[in-house]
Amino acid sequence: MSEEVSKRAEEEADTPDLEGQSDDSSDEGNASGDTEMDFLRSLFSRTLGLSPGEKVLDELTLDGVARYILSGKCKSIICMVGAGISTSAGIPDFRSPGTGLYANLQKYNLPYPEAIFQIDYFKKHPEPFFALARELYPGQFKPTVCHYFMKMLKDKGLLARCYSQNIDTLERVAGLEGEDLIEAHGTFHTSHCVSFLCRKEYSMDWMKTKIFSEDIPKCDSCGSLVKPDIVFFGENLPARFFASMKMDFPRCDLLIIMGTSLQVQPFASLVNRVSNSCPRLLINMEKTGQTEFGMGLLGFGGGMDFDSDKAYRDVAHLSTCDDGCMALAELLGWKAELEEMVKREHALIDNKDAKKKDKESSQSSRDTGAEAGKSDKIE
Repeated sequence: MSEEVSKRAEEEADTPDLEGQSDDSSDEGNASGDTEMDFLRSLFSRTLGLSPGEKVLDELTLDGVARYILSGKCKSIICMVGAGISTSAGIPDFRSPGTGLYANLQKYNLPYPEAIFQIDYFKKHPEPFFALARELYPGQFKPTVCHYFMKMLKDKGLLARCYSQNIDTLERVAGLEGEDLIEAHGTFHTSHCVSFLCRKEYSMDWMKTKIFSEDIPKCDSCGSLVKPDIVFFGENLPARFFASMKMDFPRCDLLIIMGTSLQVQPFASLVNRVSNSCPRLLINMEKTGQTEFGMGLLGFGGGMDFDSDKAYRDVAHLSTCDDGCMALAELLGWKAELEEMVKREHALIDNKDAKKKDKESSQSSRDTGAEAGKSDKIE
């Protein structure tokens, strides 16, 4: 028993008296903790490339972005765009409550809205997708102010590339060419047989004829389904997307993000591929792509940072994409030029459509006359 008492006394003697510690000792402990947190921040920053960069904008506003563009220091702009840039053309976006595409698919009796773009569901039930394709098929809509603003950036030698989530091809209609575009989620420009053993390619005209004749497109070689080359959930993005992003984003000196919720990966992660000094402008109806909670706790962010006291490069301009682009164009002194471009290009499209309708009407009249002639001969 005496040995136990003696041992316990020795243990108590070796135990620090926490209650008797001074305030200085407590401060030293806090300082040590701060040092450890600083070390972790530094380690993660170096590893993940998240350390703050140089502040380039003199003000985190649209005016600040405009002054930067006009300074001549901004020479390589990348635009990242989503469905929100096409809503003013009459094409619904995906996620807006009440008006978005996913909120208005009840007539297709889907198990869940996203199923219409699920590759496994498509292979078993292609009818809903092709019915929707008839409603949204490219060629029925005009590019928006936002599309033509990007064309203006190209004309002025400032656009490095446009990375688009859209499948409506309006970037091409506005004048961006294949080299200007990364259509991350694919395109209606070409179609392929879904069979891995076949993969026969079909043209846009071939697919359009099938869709509007309400035929389910089938491969004339193997009989499998033929699908436009748009990326469904469960499919890989185009190889060019991955090759180009590695080259484009490190060189970017202004990233403009428009009309996207930044919820779909890997597209959403592109905002983090620019350098830490590259300004990022969001033109959208609401803020999106902001720092994840875990990153925020460590004192740096992997996403956008508009409002914290550490914000130094991200600007959010909350408006429609068209209004935001027009506001930026005005600050740049380009407003009249942009308005004239939109007016001119829309008139050209209207004129082209009118000629096409006249041609189709004439062809229909000739076909009707030919049929009447045959009928007279028979009688």
